[in-house]
Amino acid sequence: MRFCLLLPLLLLPGLLTAQIPQRADILIRNGRLYDGTGNTWTLGDVAVRNGRIVAVGRLPANYPADTVLDAHGLAVAPGFLDVHTHIEDDEVRQPTADNFLYDGVTTVITGNCGSSRPDLRRYFRQLDSLHLSVNVASLVGQGTVRKAVMDRAQRQPAEAELTRMEALVDSAMRAGAVGLSSGLIYIPGTYTRTPELVRLARVAGRYHGLYATHMRNESDSVRQAIQEALQVGREAGVPVQISHLKLGGQQNWGHTDELLNLIEAARQSGQQVTIDQYPYTASSTSLSTLLPDAVQADGRDSLRARLARPAVRRAVEQFLVQRLKRKGLRHFSYAVVARFPPEPGYQGRSIEEINRLRRRPHTARAEAATVLDVVLQYDAGMVFHGMSETDVQNIMRYPQNMVASDASIRVWQEGTPHPRGYGSNARVLGHYVRELRVITLEEAIRRMTSLPAQTFGFSDRGLLRPGFAADIVVFDPATVADKSTFAQPHQYSVGMQYVLVNGRLTVREGKHTGQRAGQVLYGPGKQ
Repeated sequence: MRFCLLLPLLLLPGLLTAQIPQRADILIRNGRLYDGTGNTWTLGDVAVRNGRIVAVGRLPANYPADTVLDAHGLAVAPGFLDVHTHIEDDEVRQPTADNFLYDGVTTVITGNCGSSRPDLRRYFRQLDSLHLSVNVASLVGQGTVRKAVMDRAQRQPAEAELTRMEALVDSAMRAGAVGLSSGLIYIPGTYTRTPELVRLARVAGRYHGLYATHMRNESDSVRQAIQEALQVGREAGVPVQISHLKLGGQQNWGHTDELLNLIEAARQSGQQVTIDQYPYTASSTSLSTLLPDAVQADGRDSLRARLARPAVRRAVEQFLVQRLKRKGLRHFSYAVVARFPPEPGYQGRSIEEINRLRRRPHTARAEAATVLDVVLQYDAGMVFHGMSETDVQNIMRYPQNMVASDASIRVWQEGTPHPRGYGSNARVLGHYVRELRVITLEEAIRRMTSLPAQTFGFSDRGLLRPGFAADIVVFDPATVADKSTFAQPHQYSVGMQYVLVNGRLTVREGKHTGQRAGQVLYGPGKQ
């Protein structure tokens, strides 16, 4: 009996200790919690300590915390993951990555479209020393690997060369790459045949990496391009991520169901396939992508030499005119210069306008000649207006589609870039969710959080869950909006009240705090 009476007294100190939670660094109170799964929101709190989420739910009123953020009426979600970026070079000039943070992005994946840093181990060390404000993961670029072995040669690799490329991919995966990317409209990716892609993707697959592809075509031959991407995934045994899915050219508008059916059929057969999309009707890439592949082989010196021959130049001009006609257009008004350092006055102007500035005839042939002159002077960054809004919305409804910016870290007031680098996520949340109701807020958040985390293998990101990294965004669903436009792109999104990166308060009351707590996120092959 004496033992029974003493037992509660012996347990009492332990019980009291268990009821007192550890003090949180940051406590987010009274928010609408969107956990990232796509489930409906719940009212609750999130406690953060030492860079991790330690508690989620209706927490006690006396829960101790150093900093308390009132999220009443606001959405609290995992930080957004941008699966398709190109931050190389700009991370040095703008390590605070303001454009991403004001868009709710806490993690970016770079090395897309076949172009990455050639030595990822060294690059990751550089990122560690830079201390960015966002987390960074990287793919290894197939084009970068091919250039390292074959430069810009327009031929198929010898077996010894292919073996060297496989070794470079293997090294990158062991350095921590999350997969292999290809850019099959860019030199030298455009010279690469499917079996070569399979060989390299298979190496990435050994380390549980995926294959992310800027496909060989996104207009007239997009169906064949999708089939090639699926073939690479099947034969290499790796997941496939189709980058910035779109359907360019007025002659192709209205057929996005066919593309999505191809992808869904592959999924139903057991193949892991996902896509990403930027929510705009214009794309952005370099002007040289308009030229035939063959004329660009072996570098810019060879390009200049070929175009110096009158017969070759006439043939290329005719190629450009025919390409324009296939689109059903009479002028190059759809092609707008985003960045052109030799003539900053060209930025924001179309090729049609530049042709007029040069006092040339208002004809497609004269504009084609202007294209070549501009490319020979400098390979301008461009914005190409060529997609249907209906198609954009149709692709957006596809459940396995993630939001991506396809952008760099924006340097304030530099050039006239595509607005997607400032407002992709906010545009989805404000325009397509709140105004047009194309998808629900819960679904949009899933596409920005748990789906990309799952796809790229980040097991502790993308959900509001105890033990997960404290990448968190708190925003106002009623006011979140993109402000960046094609005419005035340098405008930050609004509505993101608080952003935490690895538990550090990086945006507070809509203003960057200067914190730079980003980390390198490694793939599972890291050794």
